[in-house]
Amino acid sequence: MVNSSFILSKFGFLGSDFLNALQQHAITTNIKAKTEIIREGQKNKYVPFLIKGSIKVFTLNDGRELIYYYIKENDSCLMTFSSIFTDYVSRVYAIAEEDSEALLIPVSIMHDWLLRFPEINKLFYREYDKRFSEVMSMVNDAVFHRLDKRVLNYIKQQISLTGNNPIKITHREIANSLGSSREVISRVMKKIENEGEIVQTKSGIKVPVNENVSSF
Repeated sequence: MVNSSFILSKFGFLGSDFLNALQQHAITTNIKAKTEIIREGQKNKYVPFLIKGSIKVFTLNDGRELIYYYIKENDSCLMTFSSIFTDYVSRVYAIAEEDSEALLIPVSIMHDWLLRFPEINKLFYREYDKRFSEVMSMVNDAVFHRLDKRVLNYIKQQISLTGNNPIKITHREIANSLGSSREVISRVMKKIENEGEIVQTKSGIKVPVNENVSSF
């Protein structure tokens, strides 16, 4: 088993018996950027715990994305976790935003561990708390913020997730993520660029260094 420091920090509180079981059943995998991991309607085979990288979790409506949340380093997927209690069927899509590494635990094994190691439920409730806060933030953003503020927040979020500034992202990708059209997003991008909030270059979209990119 690789990355023992990740395992100890994430699962150490569950004790040596759990760690021994984890060594037997969990696997690690590398995921290339833009790889589809799961789609709606497919059976979930594994519960992923992200060691590094980022994964976008979303649904589709008439070809448009509605982002639920991003799985970041040291996170798991709440929707996959919750499917353990029902039919194991995915209700979301998940795509790697960048090259990522994940620890995978078979869902059938995780189901058994919930009974054998009840303390593991703490992981589920921690993920629930994170995702609920993120969804509430997303709803607040959509209801109370104008589109230009939402676009700027989205760009800052992507910079914070990847650590890249500038970040390579197209107007169409932003439009899909925010439920808008490319033409509208292009006009908004030009507006916030004229206001000095961003800089658009061949290298990507940059937020000036005096801006707080994590303020979203």
